[in-house]
Amino acid sequence: MDIKNRNNLSVNNMNRIIIVSNRLPVKATKRKNKIAFSYSTGGLATGLSSVSNFYKTLWIGWPGIITDNINEQDTIRGKLFSDNMYPIFLTRDHINKYYNGFSNNTIWPLFHYFPQYVEYNDNTWETYREVNQVFCDKIVEIAKPGDIFWIQDYQLMLLPQLVRKKIPNATIGFFLHIPFPSFEIFRLLPWRNKILRGLLGADLIGFHTYDYAHYFMNAMMRLLNYEHTFNKINLKDRVIKIDSFPMGINYEKFANANDNSDVKEEISKLRKNIGDHKVVLSIDRLDYSKGISQRLKAFELFLDRNPGYV
Repeated sequence: MDIKNRNNLSVNNMNRIIIVSNRLPVKATKRKNKIAFSYSTGGLATGLSSVSNFYKTLWIGWPGIITDNINEQDTIRGKLFSDNMYPIFLTRDHINKYYNGFSNNTIWPLFHYFPQYVEYNDNTWETYREVNQVFCDKIVEIAKPGDIFWIQDYQLMLLPQLVRKKIPNATIGFFLHIPFPSFEIFRLLPWRNKILRGLLGADLIGFHTYDYAHYFMNAMMRLLNYEHTFNKINLKDRVIKIDSFPMGINYEKFANANDNSDVKEEISKLRKNIGDHKVVLSIDRLDYSKGISQRLKAFELFLDRNPGYV
């Protein structure tokens, strides 16, 4: 998502971009009574890793560890502050209900068109609201005039409006890293209107594809009676821009991988161990939305029809 010169989200070297996501790009873990740190390999962290090369950034999020030990929290803050990151410490109850509960057992399956797996639970919804407010309180605590807030993904869909209420003149962008479903699916969510109102706090709302943006605008019109013109929703005091910003990959890194000495060594090992055989490689999380079982069946069908490849 290119946030430069988009709508009223123009950026200069004097602005801080406050990236807000459920998880920080650095994970803290406890090993033998010591706090260790490692960099995340997740898609969101990888996709946004280059932003700090061009802009002054501060990243707010959960560091991946549950601890109420003050000394441990101070150690984590000290390390992360030096890397322009601000940790938010969540409780085990928060993680169970807000993250594992509402985010991953309600929003994730519904937005990926698996309504049969969706859990509707008032308790997890209330915790989702509570944690979004926790994020908002921390943002307000450290915000400075001129900051640009860039909120990420489905765990924080209430946050734009919460920040807007506290900082009315804030510049806020939101990007959804998963699909936004069609209206027929989205309307199954009991808290659908509250989710939409939460997103209305942003000035710019981004999606991976135009279809997702269209589904979002359609939901806005049918549920909240907000009409759109040229991908814009006109409110009384401001204009919200909705658009698609497909996230790419670091092309040069992959295109030049064959020139890397470590890659060459791995290729040599594979050829020595496997010989003159074709290799089919797939790397995914074990999640029903990834279509792994369907791909295995497709590969089985391929082998049935092409026995020479067995």
